[in-house]
Amino acid sequence: MTLSEKRICMLSTPETEAHLADLYGKDDGTVRRQKERYAALIRRHAETFGEKEGVELFSAPGRTEIGGNHTDHNRGRVLAASVNLDTLCAASPREDMAVHFHSEGYPALTVDLNDTDPRKEEEGTTASLIRGVADGMKRAGYRIGGFDACVTSTVASGSGLSSSAALEVMLTAVLDGLYNRFDMPFTERAQISRRAENLHFGKPSGLLDQMASAAGGLVTVDFADEKNPRVEALQYDFAKKGYALVVVATGGSHADLTPHYAAVPKEMRETAAAMGQEVMRGITADALLDRMADLRKKVSDRAILRGFHFVAENDRVPEQVRALKEDRIRDFLDLIVDSGRSSYMYLQNIYASNEDQSLSLALCMAETMLKGKGGWRIHGGGFAGTTLNFVPLDMVNRFVSRMEAAFGEGACHVLNIRPAGADRIRF
Repeated sequence: MTLSEKRICMLSTPETEAHLADLYGKDDGTVRRQKERYAALIRRHAETFGEKEGVELFSAPGRTEIGGNHTDHNRGRVLAASVNLDTLCAASPREDMAVHFHSEGYPALTVDLNDTDPRKEEEGTTASLIRGVADGMKRAGYRIGGFDACVTSTVASGSGLSSSAALEVMLTAVLDGLYNRFDMPFTERAQISRRAENLHFGKPSGLLDQMASAAGGLVTVDFADEKNPRVEALQYDFAKKGYALVVVATGGSHADLTPHYAAVPKEMRETAAAMGQEVMRGITADALLDRMADLRKKVSDRAILRGFHFVAENDRVPEQVRALKEDRIRDFLDLIVDSGRSSYMYLQNIYASNEDQSLSLALCMAETMLKGKGGWRIHGGGFAGTTLNFVPLDMVNRFVSRMEAAFGEGACHVLNIRPAGADRIRF
């Protein structure tokens, strides 16, 4: 029996099956499909790199943003969760500093970790993230080295579930597991991942995506101190309360949207600067109203509106958390709808041009079907991408059918909250 065949047999041990059930869902069909997926990746690693010692499996989840739309980059609060879709990697160590990276559906690439400095020509590529994560770990005092990797992902690019964060957090897990003790704090995984995305990949993201992927479960995060964010784990089973989380990918193009994403934190900070602060955190709606005449001389009306959104959204997150802790699901769903309206009217991240109104249409359809019954709002960065919907379980099939009739088969993802962040399975 080959090494890969032995590893595949290990997937059927009670311990491993229980591990997979925790990550993806406890029904037999889900566990069986994941075992088949893991086995296929193990075989692909053997076919690509040969039968090797030291192969391990590493997983990092996608995330769903539940509350705090565009607040993290101005030291705000968020409510987020890791989900049961993930980026999965079979990796083995090398004796040199080369990374051979084979991701399903993409050309194979090689990265030399002898040089981990940012490269302008690599911006926007997977190679930049590999180099960036290695650079961040090295700077934080961790050992790094080369590795052979085969990767597959159910967190599709453009799905709104942060495929980039899942990839970054997975890379921290690979280097931590192969060359260190796999005991990196999840806050440090998130910080290293965000740095790679900002500095090497060239995208000015906040920390929400990486923190939710790295932490696992349902969490509320306060970024008042960005270097030491406060994270609180929450326990709430939406399914037991009769609701499914459904993300709808509307198919809008993400091309050329970076300037739109970058303008949101930039304009919020412009408003904060006009108020004598670095960021919006700590500024009240009354203070904005008192300074309105002066503000309109210094910044755009849209920047002021985005400031108002931050203030209300940042206050809304702890209200959402309290509603969950006190099991007031209807109040929670009303707050979800309020968040979505604020993003639509004041943050203005529902569309980037009049030509693509797909997100607007998805929100309109959701409101028509769910008003008084569920909740709906923009999901994540916005401008294109996805909506988040809390759908009564007895309405899920009809909701999905109508959304996919509009936006295409496979547009909907019915999600479970995953209890673990970065994870590994050893053989």
